[in-house]
Amino acid sequence: MPFTFSDRHIDEYHTQGYTVFERILPPSLIADLRRVSDKAVELAREQNGGQIQRLQPVGKYDLDQQPFIDYGDLPALIDAISRILTPRHRHGDRDLFGILLEPRDKPWCTNWHRDWRDNAMGLPLEKWDAVFSDPNYFNQINCALYEDSCTWVVPGSHLRRDLKREADLFPDRPIVAPDLDGMTSEERESVCMDYTLSMPGAVQLHLCAGDFALYRNTLWHIGNYVPYRRRATIHDGAVTPEFKAFMSETRTLCEERKKMGFEMENPNS
Repeated sequence: MPFTFSDRHIDEYHTQGYTVFERILPPSLIADLRRVSDKAVELAREQNGGQIQRLQPVGKYDLDQQPFIDYGDLPALIDAISRILTPRHRHGDRDLFGILLEPRDKPWCTNWHRDWRDNAMGLPLEKWDAVFSDPNYFNQINCALYEDSCTWVVPGSHLRRDLKREADLFPDRPIVAPDLDGMTSEERESVCMDYTLSMPGAVQLHLCAGDFALYRNTLWHIGNYVPYRRRATIHDGAVTPEFKAFMSETRTLCEERKKMGFEMENPNS
């Protein structure tokens, strides 16, 4: 059934912090993107080993770029994003987006985090606080080419600061992921799931092939990965000129502050 946009998508985005355009990619485009993602997997693992889980940006690599161009030009996606955000929010910049992959050898998870605040070393928190709820910034995309249930989120957390129970769970910065050294694959998988489920209110984001998730990456979120589930998910953003400027300025600022010995600030201290 062709994708149909509705007011539900607008409401979900603004209240929950994410929405899914169900099966919005046509089958022919999924096939083309799967073909090129197979090559991306080979390149990523040749260069960085079996545990690498992304190739980014796609425009940097010797890949057939036409499927990525077709994805960026897909009228249904452009229309849906503009309805929720604005026509100024554009996806498909091949100098920015990548492909997320499953680890080849061992289960693994990220830390629980809010993007830029918890994973940008040296970022002064007042810079993040000023824009974390502004929809011109921090719009991320996961577009699944195979079924993908790796991402978990805390709905609504993009609208607020941390709750006490969240601050108590992660009192220190940087937030650390579980220590998995020396564990069997089954032990790693169990520990990662325990860590993922430790976050109050966490829900799993289930995507079918061709689904396009648009979400605020200032949500609490995490990625939890296992080798036995194939993954090829386009990791993109709906980007405005303001956010491009923010990314450039902030990366430069973080590098300067790290050189000067600034540590990551704790938003709950």
